[in-house]
Amino acid sequence: MCGAGGGCGGGALDDGDDDGLDPLERGLDPELAGLLAAAGLDPVVVQDLAHLAVEEDLDQGADVTTVATVPEDARATGDFTAREAGVVAGLRVAEAVLSVVCGAGFAVERHVADGESVAAGQRLLTVTARTRDLLTAERSALNLLCRLSGIATATNRWVLAIEGTRAQVRDTRKTTPGLRALEKYAVRCGGGVNYRMSLSDAALVKDNHVIAAGGVAQAFALVRAKFPDVPVEVEVDTLHQVREALAAGADLILLDNFTPDATAEAVAVVAGRALLESSGRLTLATARAYAETGVNFLSVGALTHSAPILDIGLDLRAGAPEAQREA
Repeated sequence: MCGAGGGCGGGALDDGDDDGLDPLERGLDPELAGLLAAAGLDPVVVQDLAHLAVEEDLDQGADVTTVATVPEDARATGDFTAREAGVVAGLRVAEAVLSVVCGAGFAVERHVADGESVAAGQRLLTVTARTRDLLTAERSALNLLCRLSGIATATNRWVLAIEGTRAQVRDTRKTTPGLRALEKYAVRCGGGVNYRMSLSDAALVKDNHVIAAGGVAQAFALVRAKFPDVPVEVEVDTLHQVREALAAGADLILLDNFTPDATAEAVAVVAGRALLESSGRLTLATARAYAETGVNFLSVGALTHSAPILDIGLDLRAGAPEAQREA
């Protein structure tokens, strides 16, 4: 189905003729590339990841089970369906995998958008394509969709836990190599905020930097002198270091492994002269206690390094094989 509420891969659903391209040579459908860009994702990066996922699954061969059991001209409609409640993220990323595998001969009907809460049993995306293509793309598409939706769901739990405070849930660089842009996108879908997409967009002076430089103030001064336009955050372990970082002019102070009571003391010492971020010792059970101290951010590496997947499956709709074959 194309049009309102739906979208087409490669334009209108065609007669199913193959474009003759290997999946690893196909680019994304232009409409899909535009949707990815509008979501803040680089379509080229997503396309490359889709190719990588498919290449890994095929390993320069064929989907032997599917080729053996499914007629070449068979077509099917399948539903990507949530098996459990959560927040969905990565639907357009899953479509990117379908785009490179199915080529022009597929259509999608979009039932929900990234960032929406979904219930168990709810349809997320309906796809019509050659059956072989759907089954070949299935696992790669689901691996990405389940992973990103799991991150969005985990993030949303933290966001709800501190609702009503001024604190925001923030991610870290503890991401899966190669998937940082997608995983941080999933954090945004869950209501969290991103920090440091790379080592170059902001400075974070940690304990090893402090040791190497000879102190908190010295480390801050060296970074500020070398990169005057870059925001500088300083990690501290004690209230004494909080005062040092504040006196040095830190834009943001990271309170590492502080208790809620010590965090409240740090908030009083800083008195709004710098932003404060809590990190370490944080759990969903303690999140609100930290947020209510008045800190600006809770830094949660678990959003990306430990989030379980959201269980999502692809179910082909039942029908006589001859009815699913192309005319």
